Amino acid sequence: MGDTEHRAIVQLGPDDALAGLALSAEAHWNQNEADWRFFLTEGIVFGVRDNNGQLIATAALLPYTSGNAWISMVLVTANWRRRGLATKLVDTCLDLAIKQGLTTWLDATPAGAGVYGPLGFTPALQLRRLRLENATPANAGAPEPLSSGELERLTVRDRHAMGFDRSALLAELGGRPDSRLLSNGDAVALVRDGRKTRHIGPLFADRTDRALAMIDAIVRSETGPLLIDAVATQEEFLKGLTESGWAIERPFQRMRFGRITTLPAELPFAVTGPEYG
Repeated sequence: MGDTEHRAIVQLGPDDALAGLALSAEAHWNQNEADWRFFLTEGIVFGVRDNNGQLIATAALLPYTSGNAWISMVLVTANWRRRGLATKLVDTCLDLAIKQGLTTWLDATPAGAGVYGPLGFTPALQLRRLRLENATPANAGAPEPLSSGELERLTVRDRHAMGFDRSALLAELGGRPDSRLLSNGDAVALVRDGRKTRHIGPLFADRTDRALAMIDAIVRSETGPLLIDAVATQEEFLKGLTESGWAIERPFQRMRFGRITTLPAELPFAVTGPEYG
């Protein structure tokens, strides 16, 4: 590890938003400045700096309700990788979570899952990130009309899916200037800005065809590329997306450290994103 053994871990504040954004942009992640400011004000973000004071690594713990929290924004700049910084920062998040009696969750890339497993995380839900470059759906015909969704309706379904309440998060995401909270019949979804790409999720519906109709309507009402993090076991939904031109970019593995506090009562078609769960 060498020099990393003596690197102090510090808690970051709102003034570190742009430095954090630089790290996630270097990794080609889609988080924007608003995401970083949310983590730095509502969560606890730890970081490591180099000798010049430049931020070189981060990890965030975002508390939710009912004794749950999310670990994310685990980033290390290229020149400092494979020196144990990510593990040290995740350990710091875990230590704090354990002291506060929190069950922690994260959505890991395949490489990250290999790191988090030995730390005591166990696998849960599997996700697939898909991208649509061209906002022109393959199927013909007019899309179903979209209307403005209700935050309370989205929050209730999200609570059923997660097993705990995230109303503060959804209110913040849905209240951003370019966010859209949409519904068509039983389906409801959130569409928000990322650094480079618009993101769909969470998405709830009673049936697969209703979820796909929602996606079709969103695609026809958006411009530019789109991302969605779909639940892997929603196989017909995934099939419908890929047949409509969506391409699978990468998998994510949801993982848990600690006991399950409450059991989910609904399976979403797409989640909010790996940084939030």
